[in-house]
Amino acid sequence: MASVETAAEHERILREIESTDTNCIGPTLRSVYDGQEHGLFMEKLDARIRNHDREIEKMCNHHFQGFVDSITELLKVRGEAQKLKSQVIETNVRLQEDGKVLIGSMEELKQCRVQQRNIATTVDKLAHCLPVLEMYSRLQEQMRAKRYYPALRTLEQLEHTCLPRAGQYRFCSIMAENIPKLRMHIRETAMTQLRDFLESIRKHSDKIGETAIKQAQLQRSLDSAVTLQPRALIGRRGRKEAAVTESSGEGGSPLSEQDSGILDVEDEEEEDVPGAQDLVDFSPVYRCLHIYTVLGLRDVFENYYRKQRRKQARLVLQPHSNMHETLEGYRRYFNQIVGFFVVEDHILHTTQGLVNRAYVEELWELALSKIVAALRTHSSYCDDPDLVLDLKNLIVLFADTLQGYGFPVSQLFDMLLEMREQYGEILLKRWNLTFRQILDQDNFSPIPVSTEQEYRQYTSQFPLQDPELEKLSFPKKLPFSEFVPKAYCQLKEFIYACLKYSEDLHLSSTEIDDMIRKSTNLLLTRTLSNCLQYAIKKKNVGLAELVQVIINTTHLEQSCHFLEEFITNITNVPPETANATKLYGTATFKDARHAAEAEIYTSLNAKIDQFLQLADYDWMSAAQSSGGLTTSDYLIDLITFLRSTFSVFTNLPGKVAQTACMSACKHISTSLMQLLLDPEVRQISIGALHQLNVDLKECESFARASPVAGFQGDTLLLAFSDLRQLLDLFTQWDWSTYLADYGKSTCKYLRVNPHTALALLEKMKETSRKNVVLAQFKKADRDRQKLIDAVIKQLRNLIAQHHA
Repeated sequence: MASVETAAEHERILREIESTDTNCIGPTLRSVYDGQEHGLFMEKLDARIRNHDREIEKMCNHHFQGFVDSITELLKVRGEAQKLKSQVIETNVRLQEDGKVLIGSMEELKQCRVQQRNIATTVDKLAHCLPVLEMYSRLQEQMRAKRYYPALRTLEQLEHTCLPRAGQYRFCSIMAENIPKLRMHIRETAMTQLRDFLESIRKHSDKIGETAIKQAQLQRSLDSAVTLQPRALIGRRGRKEAAVTESSGEGGSPLSEQDSGILDVEDEEEEDVPGAQDLVDFSPVYRCLHIYTVLGLRDVFENYYRKQRRKQARLVLQPHSNMHETLEGYRRYFNQIVGFFVVEDHILHTTQGLVNRAYVEELWELALSKIVAALRTHSSYCDDPDLVLDLKNLIVLFADTLQGYGFPVSQLFDMLLEMREQYGEILLKRWNLTFRQILDQDNFSPIPVSTEQEYRQYTSQFPLQDPELEKLSFPKKLPFSEFVPKAYCQLKEFIYACLKYSEDLHLSSTEIDDMIRKSTNLLLTRTLSNCLQYAIKKKNVGLAELVQVIINTTHLEQSCHFLEEFITNITNVPPETANATKLYGTATFKDARHAAEAEIYTSLNAKIDQFLQLADYDWMSAAQSSGGLTTSDYLIDLITFLRSTFSVFTNLPGKVAQTACMSACKHISTSLMQLLLDPEVRQISIGALHQLNVDLKECESFARASPVAGFQGDTLLLAFSDLRQLLDLFTQWDWSTYLADYGKSTCKYLRVNPHTALALLEKMKETSRKNVVLAQFKKADRDRQKLIDAVIKQLRNLIAQHHA
């Protein structure tokens, strides 16, 4: 059994040796040597080799005849091959001899082809290099001509198109190295031009603004037909926007290096006044914008431009410290601001995004707040109404100019309404001086007119309506003084001044009417009223002047409705309009007249006091008969003065003259009563009372003569009734009647106060007692003394009873 397995294993190994690559036979042989049957395997291997040898021998025997035949044929072919070889050698020799000429020609052709190829290569290289050189030459020319935007475009084309095609040449490397330097040079040059432009417009903004304001002023002065046409300024802007839109689109270029949609020369033929932007060459801005856009630095440029313009805005908006002194200072300030925003508006509409609407509006809001603050501050220093009015017109023109460019200006008009109050105050101060000058120059006497022309001249100045006066022949006198027509004319001038300020403020007729009426009321109630009070209260004003003031104010009061009509005519607002302000002129002139009347009463009483100070009564004079007494000299002078004074009162209203006359008589009566009751007068004789009675009769005679018309009966005598009854009681010694009828309405001495009577009796008692001592107690004096004592006692009892 073991021998069979060994034989099978050896057979497998032999098959494996036959079928396996010799490089992998090692493991197979190792398995043979590892076993115990090495000799047996060798025997089998030898037997297998002998079998293979036999098979090889059989195969060789089978193919040998074919091999012999092949050798025989090969020997035959060798002879023929030798012949062919000889022929080939001969042919080759002949061919070599014949081909030497051809080879020479071929060498020449080869050289020509190499030269042709080199020439073609050279031409091709030059075709790529020449555009580079030409473009670089063009770049140099553009740089020398300072045409930087086309130079930058050329530079871009040279760098990205031409140089890559040209290849690696030294001159190309030099050019490539110079490109960043050239680009930086262009950038710096463009920025320098922009700085020069910004400095130029800063210096010339005054002129730009002046031109823009002139255009706005010209626009305002056009008639309605012209205003229907588009503004020339807007037309120019539209054309410029169209041109710049074409030139600044995506991938576009400026129209030209010097004219990037900047100037419109053809417009100069259309208008005599050049456009504000025609004064400025904006090409540096457009060039710099295009250059920085191509360089990819547009944001840097925009930020720089806006930052610099903000700085310039702050400088422009800073007013000079003495701006308020002249109108030219304000005009220069406004021109600079208008010039600044005209430039910004032009930049806004001719560039795409360099400045936007939000940026411009932000700048304008900043400017507007600073402008309003500056105007409020500087206008507050102004005290000349003409300058304020000119300033207002300048502000309106300034606002209209900027409004034409789309800037909101409502705050400026609100500020003008605030300035209206200041203007009104300044007007009131000027008119206060004017009224005072008129009053100081007035002679306070009626105006004499000798001709019809003079009369018409005054009536044209003041609405006098007096049919009786017109009937009088020349020469004649107007009832009022020069103050009346001058003051009335000044009132109208004031109204005109108020109206001038209200113009162009976009106010309704009702608002203008209300403003004028309120200002006129202030003029009447404050300024004119104070001036009249000044004229009335000033020192050394005479009664005649006061009388004339009353006459003047009466006529001015009557003219108030003419002022109402005057205001209505210039504002076209009827006075019956709801909520319409009424003039307070009537009340003003009434107050002034009442003040003059009171001053007349006061002045008249003061004059009377001056005469009364001259009274020199002998309070201890002996009793005399009434026929031997005469009126005191001071009283005669006083009565004469009163008669002359009241004769002047004929032109006064009757009530005023009557009141003045009654006041004077009462004051005389009161003053004489005070003389009797003066504490310094301790003793009074009956003779002194008789003298006083004579003077009182003179006063009563004056009162009966009616120095002023209009008194009914003996009304004026009532002013002396207190003193008359007192003197009658003492001179007639009618104490029984007085004591019996005291307190009754039918009492003869109803106006005698018991206290007054008692005081006067006390003074007479002292005189009687002194006379009794001097007369060594005469019986008549003693009886009189007893009688006085008795009357005093009864009076004291009477007073005590009534007091209880």
